[in-house]
Amino acid sequence: MSVRFSTAEVDAIAALARLELTDAERKLFARQLGDILEYAVQVQRIDTSGVPPTASLVTSHAADRHDAVAPSLDRMAALANAPDAAPDAGLFRVPRVIG
Repeated sequence: MSVRFSTAEVDAIAALARLELTDAERKLFARQLGDILEYAVQVQRIDTSGVPPTASLVTSHAADRHDAVAPSLDRMAALANAPDAAPDAGLFRVPRVIG
């Protein structure tokens, strides 16, 4: 069973993505999307009955480390090279980016 995409379905997806497609692109993407879904169908047919479910293949994450208190840069040293620091408040001032 082959999965097919119509050009109307490709147009609907393109409209959601705000893309303008040529006729050649519509045909190409319809074929490519069908191929992708056909591959997904093949993957779903694989017998995984003997495979235990897993949440992740990675067994250790950097976020798994224990928090440890360590010396950090002195506040005044951190502010020393800032172009527009507010040392009394201990803050960096930055240009406003939201109007």
